[in-house]
Amino acid sequence: MERNRKPSPLPRHIEIRQRRLPVTLSAALKQARKRAGMTQAEAAEGIGIAPEVYGRMERGGVLPSVPTLLRMCLILGSGPNELMGFAGVDPEQSAPGANTVPPGLSDTPEKRRLLRLLARLDSPRIKALARLVTLLLPGR
Repeated sequence: MERNRKPSPLPRHIEIRQRRLPVTLSAALKQARKRAGMTQAEAAEGIGIAPEVYGRMERGGVLPSVPTLLRMCLILGSGPNELMGFAGVDPEQSAPGANTVPPGLSDTPEKRRLLRLLARLDSPRIKALARLVTLLLPGR
């Protein structure tokens, strides 16, 4: 016995796409994050949400608000078309805007992570860190 449901005002293909959105978004988020060379915690921090919330989004358990989706696009370097499944996320393509690491230094995730952390330091701390790195270099 089927319940008495009101017919949806949306066309069937839109209803289907809407139902699949959490799974579509989760797969695209994971792919875009990996392409950007970020961990879930780094992506969450950049977006300004708790790592647990970001993890739930990557698992398809929760959908972002529109402002959060905008920040995701900016941090991960993917457009809303990619994240919402209108266009594929190309794992080989570089993520424009997601990585502000100079060429030559972006060859490992560890270096990218370190440079993102450095960008958050103030000038006196960067100078102190530069002195420490100088001491760590071979030949000193």
